[in-house]
Amino acid sequence: MSRSPDRTPLPREFFDRPVLDVAPDLLGRTLVRHTELGTIELRLTEVEAYAGEVDPGSHAFRGRTARNGVMFGPPGHAYVYFTYGMWHCLNLVCGPEGRASGVLLRSGEVQVGQELAFKRRLSARNDKELAKGPARLATALDIDRTLDGADVCHAQDGQTAPLAILTGTPATPDQVRNGPRTGVGGDGATHPWRFWIADDPTVSPYRAHAPRRRAT
Repeated sequence: MSRSPDRTPLPREFFDRPVLDVAPDLLGRTLVRHTELGTIELRLTEVEAYAGEVDPGSHAFRGRTARNGVMFGPPGHAYVYFTYGMWHCLNLVCGPEGRASGVLLRSGEVQVGQELAFKRRLSARNDKELAKGPARLATALDIDRTLDGADVCHAQDGQTAPLAILTGTPATPDQVRNGPRTGVGGDGATHPWRFWIADDPTVSPYRAHAPRRRAT
C-alpha cells in the first residue's frame, strides 16, 4: 500500500545545495499553486538541471541580466521566463546565492485541482497531458512572470504563498532515470542533466536541439 504524501514544506536548506543534487531529489515532491479560483497540486515527474555561468545551456551562462536576475539571488525562489512569445516556464533557484543555478520543472501529475487545470489547458486530451512538458505545466498552474522571484519556502512561515514545494513522496533511486536535456544544443547538448521517474505516463518525450532555444 502506498503511503500518503508528506505535507511538510521543504526548507530553504533543501535548495541550498548543488543543482545536480537538488534536481533528482525534486522528483515525487508536491508543487502547490494557490490561485484566486482555487488550489492546484502537482507531483513532479520530470526536471532538468542548469548550472548557471559554467553551463552553456543556461540563461545565466553570460552573466547577470534584468531577465535572469532572480537566478543569482537566494535559493528557494521561482525563476519564470517567457519563451517564443507565448509560453512561460517555471524554474527553482538552488545552490548558494550568487551562483545562478536552477532546476526547470518539466512535467508532473496534477493530483488536486484537475478541473482548474483543464480550464487552462483546453487542448489536453486527458489528465496525463495536463502538465506534460514545461510550457504545459506552467499553463495548467497559471504561472506567469508575476511569479518571478516568488519564495517557494514562504509556507514555512505558516502563510499561504502562491507557490510552495512540499515533501510529497520522493522518488526512490531505482525509479530515477537521467539523460540529455531536451532541446539544448552546443556544448551543453550531451549533459545528462534531465531527470525523470521511470515509466511515468506524464513524462514528456525527449527532443533533440531545436534552433534558437535555450532553457534556464
